[in-house]
Amino acid sequence: MDKIIIRGGERLIGDVRISGAKNAALPIIAATILADSPCSISNVPKLVDILRMTELLTTLGVKVTKDDHRLTL
Repeated sequence: MDKIIIRGGERLIGDVRISGAKNAALPIIAATILADSPCSISNVPKLVDILRMTELLTTLGVKVTKDDHRLTL
């Protein structure tokens, strides 16, 4: 198992960006077809699986808008 050793006795300050999970995003995207109004999903990873799912929904008549890591369906 990996580990990080921190020396210096100083407080850590900063930000870490956590990317979205494909296994969580795909079912959420699929569930949007059940909604009556547009759905916006943020922190969506840029992966081929996500692209294919949005293409599939587009063929079903869903309007998909992509903006950085956000999808609006």
